[in-house]
Amino acid sequence: MKKTTLTKLLLAGAALISLAACGQVEPGHVGLKINQYGSGSGMSADVLGVGTYFTPPGTKIIEYPVYTQNYTYTASDAEGKKGNEEFQFQDKSGVLMTADIGLSYSVVQDLAPKLYTKFHGTATDLLGNQIRNRIRNELNLAASNMTVEDAYGPRKGELLRTVQSNVASYFRPYGLNIESLSWVGGVRVPDSIRDQIVARVANENAALAAQAAVATSTANANAKIESAKGESESNRLLAASIAASPQIVQLKAIEKWNGVLPTYTSNGALPFIGKE
Repeated sequence: MKKTTLTKLLLAGAALISLAACGQVEPGHVGLKINQYGSGSGMSADVLGVGTYFTPPGTKIIEYPVYTQNYTYTASDAEGKKGNEEFQFQDKSGVLMTADIGLSYSVVQDLAPKLYTKFHGTATDLLGNQIRNRIRNELNLAASNMTVEDAYGPRKGELLRTVQSNVASYFRPYGLNIESLSWVGGVRVPDSIRDQIVARVANENAALAAQAAVATSTANANAKIESAKGESESNRLLAASIAASPQIVQLKAIEKWNGVLPTYTSNGALPFIGKE
């Protein structure tokens, strides 16, 4: 009886040890088996699909996501991050700006070994180190060709598109897809700079409105002038026509006559009816 119990205990212990010596590749991921010790140390040549794998002591499985993952580098504690992960960068004059940036990324399954060989880290390691550093470097390079007004306003979309393109080009050969970068809340600048930009934009809008009002007034005035010119020319032609043919006035009056003779006390001829 004791022997049977001992055997069961040994089997149960062996099962627990076996389970403890297993690693998993979760759905949506690929895995790489890494042997850290001995003559066979290094990375397995095979890319592991979803499943459970034997991982004896000194062996671990590195997982990479092959479906789109989202991550936000932010200064806000509400994002669940430890510490401030916002980006700091400068314009061409050295004005300091900050921003939160959202990232979407994934890993090409067949290139996972190449990605690990290059960077020797997990997906989390890449997010906090290589990817973040590359975004920061490209952001500073692109912003150094702009003014703070450009980066804060009309060209901030262009700025981020340039950064995304350069970051994606850098990681693409290693199987890391940088699918998109996005501003989270826009670019932040010092309050004094922001107030200057807002005031300048307000002044420019006011100037444009004034120009539009002047243009409208001028157009209305020109229209009146052209109308007056047209009326003057019409009157001139009518006067010339009357001078050339006085009978036109009499004809017009007869056309409008209602047939009733006016009361007239003078000894002269009735208007338009008397002799010429």
